[in-house]
Amino acid sequence: MESAITVKGQATIPKSIRDHLGLKPGDRVKFFVHPDGSVVLLPKVPVSTLRGMLTSKRQPVTLAAMRRAAADGANTNVPARKRR
Repeated sequence: MESAITVKGQATIPKSIRDHLGLKPGDRVKFFVHPDGSVVLLPKVPVSTLRGMLTSKRQPVTLAAMRRAAADGANTNVPARKRR
């Protein structure tokens, strides 16, 4: 696919590429230049879209459990670590 550069330095991203990347008017993109000279165009994703991407099968630890673990650790006879 080809796209011409305007006098303002702008180019139109072909529709098939916009559809593939899920780009809509107003979206932002990032360009990455690799050492071999190739360029990669990726959509800039807002942080909010990452919410929920990673899930955990474990239950969250309660504050009470954290306090118990801290107290148990403080009550053990483990020698203090030496600072470097």
